[in-house]
Amino acid sequence: MEEKWVVAAKRADFSGIGKRLHLDPVIVRLIRNRDVFTEKDDPEVADRKIRKYLDGRLSDLYDPSRMKDMETGSRVIFDAIRDRQKIRIIGDYDIDGIMSSCILITGLRKLGADVSVRIPDRIRNGYGLNESLVRDAHEDGINLIVTCDNGIAAAEQIRLAHELGMKAVVTDHHAIPFRETENGETEYLPPPADAVINPHRADDSYPFDGLCGAGVAFKLVCYMYDQADIANREEEKEKLLEFAAIATVGDVMDLTDENRILVREGLKRLHRTANPGLCALAEQCGLEKEEIGTYHIGFILGPCLNASGRLDSAERALRMLLTDSRKEAEELAADLVSLNASRKDMTAEGLETALEMVESSDLKKDRVLVVYLPECHQSLAGIIAGRLREHYYRPAFVLTGTDEVKGSGRSIETYSMYEELCRVRDVFTKFGGHPMAAGVSLPAEKVGEFRRRINEVCTLTPEQLTPKTVIDVAMPVSYIREDLIRQMKMLEPCGKGNSRPVFAESQMQIQSPRVFGKNRNVCKMKLSDRNGYRIDAVWFGDADEFVRSASGRTISVTYYPEIDTWQGRNRLQVRILSYR
Repeated sequence: MEEKWVVAAKRADFSGIGKRLHLDPVIVRLIRNRDVFTEKDDPEVADRKIRKYLDGRLSDLYDPSRMKDMETGSRVIFDAIRDRQKIRIIGDYDIDGIMSSCILITGLRKLGADVSVRIPDRIRNGYGLNESLVRDAHEDGINLIVTCDNGIAAAEQIRLAHELGMKAVVTDHHAIPFRETENGETEYLPPPADAVINPHRADDSYPFDGLCGAGVAFKLVCYMYDQADIANREEEKEKLLEFAAIATVGDVMDLTDENRILVREGLKRLHRTANPGLCALAEQCGLEKEEIGTYHIGFILGPCLNASGRLDSAERALRMLLTDSRKEAEELAADLVSLNASRKDMTAEGLETALEMVESSDLKKDRVLVVYLPECHQSLAGIIAGRLREHYYRPAFVLTGTDEVKGSGRSIETYSMYEELCRVRDVFTKFGGHPMAAGVSLPAEKVGEFRRRINEVCTLTPEQLTPKTVIDVAMPVSYIREDLIRQMKMLEPCGKGNSRPVFAESQMQIQSPRVFGKNRNVCKMKLSDRNGYRIDAVWFGDADEFVRSASGRTISVTYYPEIDTWQGRNRLQVRILSYR
């Protein structure tokens, strides 16, 4: 698919700021491109924002008490602890829900609570708080339900909890349900819980609404630790950071503002973690703790944690994180790795079927893909939807099941998925999510109607359906130096909302290409500019096709500079990201 290359054109006094802060002007430009500061900021304000971006610490996190209902919710929980009442945490079966549950149960136990946790079974219970979980809690003598990473759309279930004599505190980060009134205004519909802690509330003045569910849970526990004045509370808070960091990356949240600090500090903690479960999982995945970064969480550890909730029970992953037994941790970690291997095989099969269905029908003409795979394992719908989105660069839903159909959607940046679902809400028995992802339930007979109506209300233009690569700097490869690359490390952790820098140069020549790898998916070469300057380069992908199409021709490349260390020697190298 042809992608559009766009060079960022944001302005600032790059040279002046660089001199003040002892940064290369290229680094300042990269920071400006990430909207850390604006051209209109006065120098003192700009410098302060940049320093926070580069050196933000735990002390720079916002006061949890600024979040709406934080005080009310903690008071409800403290009352339950004081009265020795039973508390039930209801989590979710994905990585964010698992980590949220881990943070809450660890924190509440530290505060002396009589607390248990349940994570819904994806197939039997579906997403979030449901009637059976509420009734189970009542039968178990539970007095207070606390949700994490869910609950914001569970109004009926919370009413049932109240009818049965239980209280409920919702902690969540998903979009608040809403409806449009007859006069075109938006009416938000939060659940009638005793407290609703969610930075997306319209009446919430908390400075940052990008926290994941585990981030909200972390804030609640930190606030309660402060209120209870527990011993070594700063150290106890830091013990929870690694879980918040894993969830933030794994749930693909923007790595900006507080999230950037949580992830950076959480990774530091993860690098020296003593948690038996995390140690065992890293070992099973062939990783050294000290090398774990956002990539390893997103593409190695995270999928294993998610696999437990997809093909088995997410409580298996939670048990791994909570156990003190090294032996049990190793057994559970091995199970997660095995489950993930099965998940990969099943995903490949489902994706092949989905692609065939799109290519052989008029689905390909739709701006929003709705692919119905009745026999597909329900837990794989979101992954396959994500792969379809990547392949066709358009929003995609994958639906499964035969009676009550359930599905997951994955979106592109220009399409707010949850808002669009609200426009056809009467099709569903249940739905929820946020701009980039959503889950739905609907009767099988309404699948066709859903596809038709979600496309009828779609306003995506051809330009919005064209993938776009934003180039940070059109920079000659001859400008690359070790000290520049080392300064670029200050921009990490990179991920959604804080992307890895992208550079570009035109009129390049490929010299001495060599193909490597069992699957011939690596090409190493020399890259030569118009002035004859040469630098080592590497391409990952179909190496034979790269050599056929690029060798002997003048090409333009987008690239990322790095230092290649081999046998103790450092060499400058560029990783070619795309070419034309």
